[in-house]
Amino acid sequence: MNKYDFPAIESRWQKYWQEQGTFRSVFQPDKPKYYVLEMFPYPSGRIHMGHVRNYTIGDVVARYRMMAGFNVLHPMGFDAFGQPAENAAIKRGTDPKAWTEQCIGWMVNELRRMGYAYDWERELSTHQPEYYRWNQWIFLKMFARGLAYKKGSNVNWCPACETTLANEEVVNGGCWRCQTPVAQKELEQWYLKITAFQEELLADVQELPQWPERVISMQQNWIGKSFGAEIFFREAESGSRIAVFTTRPDTIFGATYVVLAPEHPLLAALIRGKPQEPEVARFIKTAANKTRVARLSADAQKEGVFTGAYAINPVNNERIPIWTADYVLMDYGTGAIMAVPTHDQRDFLFAREHRLPLRLVIADAQRPQLSPEQMDCAYEGAGKLVNSAAFDGMDNEPAKAAITAWMQERGMGREKIYFRLRDWLISRQRYWGTPIPVIYCAQCGTVPVPESALPVLLPPDAPITGTGGSPLAKVEAFVNVACPKCGKPARRETDTMATFFDSSWYFLRYCSPRNSREIFDRQEAKYWMTVDQYIGGIEHAVLHLLYSRFFTKFFRSLGLVDFKEPFARLLTQGMVLKDGEVMSKSKGNIVDPDEMIQKYGADALRLCILFAAPPETEFDWNERGMDGAWRFLNRVWTAVQETAALPAGVEAPAAVKDLRVKTHATIKKVGEEFQGGFKFNTAISAVMELLNEISPALRQAQEQTAAPAALREALETAVLLLAPITPHICEELWQQLGHAPSVCRAAWPQYDARVLQADELTLVVQVNGKVRAKCIVPADAGADDVKQAVFADARVQEWIAGKPVKNVVIVPGRLVNIVV
Repeated sequence: MNKYDFPAIESRWQKYWQEQGTFRSVFQPDKPKYYVLEMFPYPSGRIHMGHVRNYTIGDVVARYRMMAGFNVLHPMGFDAFGQPAENAAIKRGTDPKAWTEQCIGWMVNELRRMGYAYDWERELSTHQPEYYRWNQWIFLKMFARGLAYKKGSNVNWCPACETTLANEEVVNGGCWRCQTPVAQKELEQWYLKITAFQEELLADVQELPQWPERVISMQQNWIGKSFGAEIFFREAESGSRIAVFTTRPDTIFGATYVVLAPEHPLLAALIRGKPQEPEVARFIKTAANKTRVARLSADAQKEGVFTGAYAINPVNNERIPIWTADYVLMDYGTGAIMAVPTHDQRDFLFAREHRLPLRLVIADAQRPQLSPEQMDCAYEGAGKLVNSAAFDGMDNEPAKAAITAWMQERGMGREKIYFRLRDWLISRQRYWGTPIPVIYCAQCGTVPVPESALPVLLPPDAPITGTGGSPLAKVEAFVNVACPKCGKPARRETDTMATFFDSSWYFLRYCSPRNSREIFDRQEAKYWMTVDQYIGGIEHAVLHLLYSRFFTKFFRSLGLVDFKEPFARLLTQGMVLKDGEVMSKSKGNIVDPDEMIQKYGADALRLCILFAAPPETEFDWNERGMDGAWRFLNRVWTAVQETAALPAGVEAPAAVKDLRVKTHATIKKVGEEFQGGFKFNTAISAVMELLNEISPALRQAQEQTAAPAALREALETAVLLLAPITPHICEELWQQLGHAPSVCRAAWPQYDARVLQADELTLVVQVNGKVRAKCIVPADAGADDVKQAVFADARVQEWIAGKPVKNVVIVPGRLVNIVV
């Protein structure tokens, strides 16, 4: 018997797949397609267990669909731009391009060793000019339609990285890359007008039934559509209008103060000449250095100061103080709020901290006598209005519309909808990214680079030091250029694009990655898209997915695609932990996939990581799982070797029937688990159970020195069902069983429903609802035959003897309940 020599087997089949082009995808419009895609990685140089889990899940889906007869597109590439490569270049004194390409080489090697079924001819990397040329083309199309624009604004600024950060890149007040505390800085920045598509983005996310509910909720919350009212307060001295936005117009009569964002344009005029001016000025400066995330944090204490000014509430002409506080932001609503501390917890905490007045305007039915002084938190529930003039006694929900309409009739306010979503800041003051294709001319202004001049290439000689702003600004040959319109001296934009730009459309480029004439071939994109199965981490549930959806809708507006959403089905895989913690170098708990491959083989690693837990849940890595996977593969190997050594034999009817039933039941079970929710762990368990049934049949065959056809069928089925999970060993075993390669091109087995039809059924028998016996009856027995068999059973007779039978309830195929 041959030994299971996994290093030789895995090397041999990886070479075979590469030489034969086994996984090459071909445009075949007459054949059903399946596009499976894992989120492409940043080329860090080494794959980790999170990569292994993600890519193994995708690979099983791809291989299963191939065997099911689909034309499968399963590509791989690299999200190669970004600051980590630039920082690595600074640290090592090397070129980011050289470092990135070296890392890509390492990762491709490791991915090949795992046996993933990628079409490597479609490999792309976002740092290549032939890719980022199309980033620039997209930018120009957006610029021409007013969707790419530049404006001055406060931005999150990392002093260490000397670059801007999106709100999502600020983690616990620090830079997500280096953890340096983030400050606010006024800069002219490039934005993409994602808000132009906010209604579509919100509406269409409801049409994604195969996305996790959690992800849909996160998308909805990020877009954040709020229905409410804009109410017109006035400053008491000057009469200047202060518009506030609220989703709770039912509480307007309970407003006891107004709060302006520290950036509010009215604030400077309000405090001018007042004793509070110096203190407010200091507060504004302090607030400017806080990030948006920190200011909105539910845990952080809310800080603020009194401005010395007052506002007039339009509904009751009450004079209330105007404060400025860090928890109010200029980029949401109007930058001003009315504070109702009795019915908003944030306002309640702030009012208690600063001893501001409270007034109840919604009665709690459970505590009707509650006074503001007795409250230990805001009451945010439903109830009837009190202290609200003509609206007293009205339920608060209908009161929202009634009060809004009443104010609108009197010019006090109006109905208003606001979105939380803000336009996307894409400017970065770094080198390793796509140059923004814009030229500044003193005579012509902001001039887009002509499409014929794309790509605008990164200069290879930029001084990358990590200090002093954009390295591109220091390369005169890059900066100084003739204006495309007038020919006079001009200068290039020196910012580069955020790397999320690169990953917002790469899935379309895979459809025709070598197309040099257009961004993608429309016919091929129409065939392959949408992505049937997308797989990646939950950490990308907001930004990457939202930006990809935005780009798809933009392409649709250009007539390039005819679909609304890029990803039909989404799986967010769980993390791989070690000792209950995320694996990281700093914690010293990294498990190197290479070590596992060398010790056990890629197939064992694939099997182990899929058997450990359902794909969506996290699991704690334990090498004992590798031992179990290794032992199971050796059992499969041995069973095939021993069966292949036996000549064909005569069937033994009873044993054959049982094994065939188990074989076809396993085919049915595994197929359902693969399609129903990628429950690979239970699918693997089903094959393990089949092997347990094969073992005694094999021993019997060895005694008879002949292998019945049912045994070979069971083993061939096991190999086929395992082929997407452990492809190398299954290729080898498939060949040993007498078949030509490749097993991944073999047809997925189909179960025979007739085999699964039982000749007999075992019915549970209850007497007065308690189980008293089990009774075997023919599968086609009618009700009278079932009753006859049940009443003839000696155990049943013991429980009903001498008692009149009132009723007999039969649940076909399952149970009989006798009522006595």
